[in-house]
Amino acid sequence: MNRSIQAEGTFGIMKNDRWYKRIVRRGIKSVLLEVFLVSIGHNLYKYHNKQKTVAAAA
Repeated sequence: MNRSIQAEGTFGIMKNDRWYKRIVRRGIKSVLLEVFLVSIGHNLYKYHNKQKTVAAAA
């Protein structure tokens, strides 16, 4: 199986590099919101780094 399509790497980065160890909310909706916000933060971080790389190359 191609490792680039597996999600474990992303969760490992969020847990280890971003210090997101445990969910602190209670209830399904709150947990989903918390995970959603952490995912948005991770994606914004990746987007920002991509933009810096493109700007440096130009």
